[in-house]
Amino acid sequence: MERVALVGLGAIGAGYASRFVEAGIDLRVLADAGRRARYAGQPTIVNGRRYDFDFSDGSDGPADLAVVAVKRAALDEAIELLRPCVTGRTVVLSLLNGIDSEEVLAAAFPQATVLLAVSVGIDAVRENREVRFSSLGRIVFGEPANPGPHAEAVAETSDLLARAGIEAVVPQDMVHELWWKWLINVGVNQVSALIRAPYGVLQDRANPARAVMIAAQREVIGVANARGVRLDETDLDRWLDVLDTLGPQNYTSMAQDALAGRPTEVDSFAGTMVRLGAELGVDVPVNTVLYGLLKGAEAVQP
Repeated sequence: MERVALVGLGAIGAGYASRFVEAGIDLRVLADAGRRARYAGQPTIVNGRRYDFDFSDGSDGPADLAVVAVKRAALDEAIELLRPCVTGRTVVLSLLNGIDSEEVLAAAFPQATVLLAVSVGIDAVRENREVRFSSLGRIVFGEPANPGPHAEAVAETSDLLARAGIEAVVPQDMVHELWWKWLINVGVNQVSALIRAPYGVLQDRANPARAVMIAAQREVIGVANARGVRLDETDLDRWLDVLDTLGPQNYTSMAQDALAGRPTEVDSFAGTMVRLGAELGVDVPVNTVLYGLLKGAEAVQP
C-alpha cells in the first residue's frame, strides 16, 4: 500500500496530510479546479510549516488508500472526485462525523473495501489556510467486527498509518466505536457550536454547558441501546477522560463552522437523533432543543 488520495483539506484533513507528506508517502489531495487554484495561491500552513501538497482531479491513477475528510454536505462531491481512482484494490476510510457515511460510500464504491473509521482526540483548528493542533489523536477503524473477512486490508492500512506516524487502533467491535464517536459529537460539537466556545469551557466541571453536553450524550446511549448498540455510562466516562486531554483553547470543527458563519453538521447530529428517536420511540428532548436552536441560529446568520 503506497498511494494515498485524500479529499477534504480542512483542519482534520490537513493535519493527517502533513503526516503523510513528512513520512514520504505518495499523497494526492483531490479537489476541483476552483479549489486547486485557490490552494495554489494560498498554500496550507500546518503548525507553522508550509506544505505544498500535490493536487489532483483524481484522474492520475488508482489509490491504495482513499481518505475522506469532508463535511457531510460535501460527501457527494467527494465521491465524484474519488471515482477515477477507486478500484477493487482500494481501501476507503471515512473520517466524517455521523453514523452513515460508510453506507453511502459502500453504495458508491461496491468494488472497494470501505471500512468503518473515526478520528478521536484530534484538536486541530483551521483559520483560512493555516491549521494548528496540539494532538492528532488516533484513527480507530476496521470492519464491523474484527478480525473479519478483510483482515489483510485492515492490516495493510494499519501499517501505512504507522509509517505516517498516525496512531491507529483496530477494535474488536467497530460498530460500538462508531457510535461512541457519534455520542461525542452529538454532545461536544453541538453545545460548543451553540455557545461558540472552546474545549476549555466544557472541561470546566462547574460550567452549566457541560451538563447540557452530557445530557445530550445520555440520549445517544438510549437511542443506541434501542438500535441494539451497547453503549453505557462507561462510554460517557471514557469520553470525559478524552475531553480533559484536548487543548482548552481549541475549538470543535462545528464551533469553528459556527464562528465562521458556515453551515453546521446539526442535521447529522441532532437531526438524526430526532429522527431515530421518533422511529424507535425514544424521547430526545435535549437534542430536540439543540436542533431547534442551532437551525434557528443558522437561519439568522448574516
